[in-house]
Amino acid sequence: MSLWMWGNIILIIVVVPVLVALLNMVLGALERIRGAADDTLAGGVALIGELNTTPDLLATTDDVIKEVANGAVRYAGPVSKLLG
Repeated sequence: MSLWMWGNIILIIVVVPVLVALLNMVLGALERIRGAADDTLAGGVALIGELNTTPDLLATTDDVIKEVANGAVRYAGPVSKLLG
């Protein structure tokens, strides 16, 4: 047998299975990444549905802050008179 034939046999028996195994590992990782990306997308879409009420919630928060500020001012006046 010639040297080329031995090289071809080694290529078929050793190198090709190693390359197939490496390709299989890369494709497995790619599928896991794709699954994680799909989960992230689904979570983002669900979050968008929750954000539809944000303007109303911010308006409510502004109202509460104004009420708390008014109460604090009403409380601070008598306290400042007591402390003197």
